[in-house]
Amino acid sequence: MRVLVIEDEPRILDFLREGLQAEGFVVHGADNGITGLRLALTEPYDLVVLDLLLPRLDGLRLLGELRRERCAVPVLVLSAKSDLSTKLRCFRLGASDYLSKPFSFAELVARVRVHLRTDFDGDASSIRVGGLHLDLARRRAEAEGRSVGLSDREFRLLYHLLSHPGEVISRERLLSEVWGYSFDPGSNVVDVCVRRLRKKLGPTWPIETVRHAGYRLAVA
Repeated sequence: MRVLVIEDEPRILDFLREGLQAEGFVVHGADNGITGLRLALTEPYDLVVLDLLLPRLDGLRLLGELRRERCAVPVLVLSAKSDLSTKLRCFRLGASDYLSKPFSFAELVARVRVHLRTDFDGDASSIRVGGLHLDLARRRAEAEGRSVGLSDREFRLLYHLLSHPGEVISRERLLSEVWGYSFDPGSNVVDVCVRRLRKKLGPTWPIETVRHAGYRLAVA
């Protein structure tokens, strides 16, 4: 599934691009309305995530142009403007959904999946590395046949580690993808969550600390 993110704030654009790519989507970005409109009209996207306060062409005008050109791609508006009149205007212009900033990344992904109808099925419903199994649909984990109870954050953290077995994932990337771009970068929540995961998984599946680099899930 191809997603176009139109967002002028570089930090948010990078966060959305990397986070949605980690969820399995093909993601392209545009940092202004003119480029975003051109891409939306010329490339086959399945969904547009649209900020409203854009340079060169604002999001409301962009949305109107899309519909005037009979472009039927679903548009999820993601904006700091949360007043009812703006939301209603977006829906009148043809927006499919509206999410206000600051936002929960988990909620954004859930809304994206609803619009794209990408519920996991078949082999895409789970990740398995050796005897460690993560059921994405039921949000369950098993280690060597033993059920492992995980909180939502622990589940998402383990998902990212399992998606890149043996690779080092930086603490900053885990913080942004699991906790969100607005979370305090000085917080130790990643370290605390890693310690809990280590205890629950046991020594068979060590999460290694790579000094000054991040964490990785060791595999045989």
